[in-house]
Amino acid sequence: MSLVPGLVMLLLVSLLCGVGLGAAGIGWGEVLRLLGAGLTGGTIAGQDVAAYTIVWEIRLPRVVLGAVVGAGLAAVGVAVQAMVRNALADPFVLGISSGAAVGANAVILLGAFAGLGVWALSLSAFASALAAMALVYAVARSPHGLTPLRLILTGTALAYGFEAVTTVMVFGAARGEAARSAMMWLLGSLGGATWAQVPLAAVTVAAGWAWLRRRAEALNALAMGDETSAALGVRPARLRRELFLVTAAVTGTVVAVSGAIGFVGLMVPHVVRMLVGADHRRVLAVAPLAGAVLLVWADLLSRLLLAPAELPVGVITAVVGVPAFLLLMRRGGYAFGGR
Repeated sequence: MSLVPGLVMLLLVSLLCGVGLGAAGIGWGEVLRLLGAGLTGGTIAGQDVAAYTIVWEIRLPRVVLGAVVGAGLAAVGVAVQAMVRNALADPFVLGISSGAAVGANAVILLGAFAGLGVWALSLSAFASALAAMALVYAVARSPHGLTPLRLILTGTALAYGFEAVTTVMVFGAARGEAARSAMMWLLGSLGGATWAQVPLAAVTVAAGWAWLRRRAEALNALAMGDETSAALGVRPARLRRELFLVTAAVTGTVVAVSGAIGFVGLMVPHVVRMLVGADHRRVLAVAPLAGAVLLVWADLLSRLLLAPAELPVGVITAVVGVPAFLLLMRRGGYAFGGR
């Protein structure tokens, strides 16, 4: 696992670049000094308050949350592809993100839950993601448990339904700026990141990743098919139910704070499998780090390309992800679950 130390160092460099680069044009020396003051509790001069706010209250929580979200999407992408045994599956195939979009747009476009203040968007998106999860589970469940085909079909069908509701809400919006904000959220954005959002997202992603790592051997068996996994002592129906709950919880949490960011959970697992093989013990050690690095840089590009305006980060991941994924698919001898 020589990739892990290298990716850790790359992630640290990426986080530093994410904090140091931006439209405000704060010098590297000043950025490092302000970071040091924030980490050690040091004092700053009055003229540095604006720069300190940009570095410590705007950029740093944004890049940290971006790393957390990228790691969560990549880890869940690995799990979902094993759960449904489909190379095209990603964290959003279950319809959870589309369900979260309904709640988020109810706040942005209709002003729902205004009494919750700054928490209204995240809490509403998370609550609607949980409701979508419950609906997908209720519809997809059969006497034989959660089968891959029923999960994919149910998640896809309900996702279209949730997207239709969201579209009606956007077209019915009375304010153009509200519709623009809704579209930014639907395409993914870390522009509203705050320190208050980081702990819950980080704890949820870490707990989900730890559970997946503990079940890595079972995921190896499940990826080979239900009959094979049962012969190896794994109960596929029970494991798939547990995977559904874990992936839905992590997906709902990260979507609630970042919007619907595509391609990270689809592309990163494939790239990692080509580098380290199909063993989920290795894949789950590398994929979260790779996802974190990818999303930190995608978010940085979304801030810089049209500065001072911002692009949705989902646009960047799609621009990078589409050609990269096509190149991966054209690589000779590559198939899902192997090199």
